[in-house]
Amino acid sequence: MSWTRNSQRLIGTTGRFPAAWIAMILIALTACGCRKPAGEETAVTPPNSAAADEKETPKSPASTPEAGEPGSGGEKKASPQDEPKSVAEPKPKTRPRLAPAKEQAAERRKPPPATDGESGLRPITPRANLDEEEKTTIAIFRRNSPSVVHITTLVSAAMDFFGMDVQQVPEGAGSGFVWDAEGHIVTNFHVIQGAEAAQVTLADRSTWKARLVGAYADGDLAVLAIDGAKDRLQPVLLGTSHDLQVGQKVFAIGNPFGLDHSLTTGIVSALGRQVSSASGRRIKGVIQIDAAINPGNSGGPLLDSSGRLIGVNSAIVSPSGAFVGVGFAIPVDKVYRIVTELIQHGKVIQPTIGVELAPDQWVERLGLKGVLVLDVVPGSPAAKAGIRPTRRLVNGRIALGDLIVAVDHTEVASSDDFLDLQQSHRVGDTLTVTLDRDGKREEVQAALVAGH
Repeated sequence: MSWTRNSQRLIGTTGRFPAAWIAMILIALTACGCRKPAGEETAVTPPNSAAADEKETPKSPASTPEAGEPGSGGEKKASPQDEPKSVAEPKPKTRPRLAPAKEQAAERRKPPPATDGESGLRPITPRANLDEEEKTTIAIFRRNSPSVVHITTLVSAAMDFFGMDVQQVPEGAGSGFVWDAEGHIVTNFHVIQGAEAAQVTLADRSTWKARLVGAYADGDLAVLAIDGAKDRLQPVLLGTSHDLQVGQKVFAIGNPFGLDHSLTTGIVSALGRQVSSASGRRIKGVIQIDAAINPGNSGGPLLDSSGRLIGVNSAIVSPSGAFVGVGFAIPVDKVYRIVTELIQHGKVIQPTIGVELAPDQWVERLGLKGVLVLDVVPGSPAAKAGIRPTRRLVNGRIALGDLIVAVDHTEVASSDDFLDLQQSHRVGDTLTVTLDRDGKREEVQAALVAGH
């Protein structure tokens, strides 16, 4: 009874909180709880509840009374909550975006756009017919490349500290060509200079041991020979060089930098040039060409537009050691004479009249012109012609010998000039020698004999 009285005292009109206020607070709380905030999702009903079954099982129109029909409970006013909601269509699945670098790589792997129908392949442009110049170049290379060989020089080297195991190792390389069917190979003297042995590699890549037949340092030429390869050899075609003309096309085949059977083309840039040989002697009448000649080309053939041998590639002028447009070749007319003698005699038979010349520096110091005869071989053609040598008189003074100023009416200004003129003839030929004796000119006849 006391609890009832207390509650009446609190809730009654005479209490501290009037009953009307409490009712208003309850109504306000009820209204706030029934109203759904905007954007709030509908509460998820557990799948095993009855409400979930009702949502998952759609009701047919016949079983659901519409507003105004009997059993509907009267006419129902439509509210925004009762309006059907549109169901969002599922978004199509997309591949995850690649990193920029991967996208670029994938883009490059894509096939090119179709340019020929739908094949996506580039059309091939047919080649035009070769012109006559190209056909000539191809024919020259095909005909002569089997004649070109690769030469490897060997030297002995100790393979251990005490030198008990000595083997031959490669030292240098160059080019050469087949001279005849007997196995003779022509190359430059400086290619095989200082070598103890050499190997020759033919166009079919077979390698053969070579032997030295003969060498001529003054002419920068040498002849090797290989045995047992007769059926593999294709000799080069021989031409001439005395009738060459500046501007004529030339073709050089060799092994520059070890790249076998390389072809370069050019023209004759000049004729009658001079280059120094390995012995220091000048080689005259050399052909200047602009066909690329590089280390390894030495000893290879120089050909004309008929595919004939017109020279042997020998040297280049270059501040860097690489080709800069100036190459030289020994003319085939000189090559033919020297190679023939090397094959026949193992050396070049020097035709001579039997005189020994003083160094050119002596003549220059004395202010003289021509070449000074230092000595005359007893019994030689020069002795028989009466040519005087330089001699010492009884009083100790030096009596100068004759000055040779011309040979066959060609002026002689140095020892090289005289030797070149002398060697341009054969043994048995007679020379007309013009002398300057005591300030007077005199001509004598002297026959050439084989030098020793």
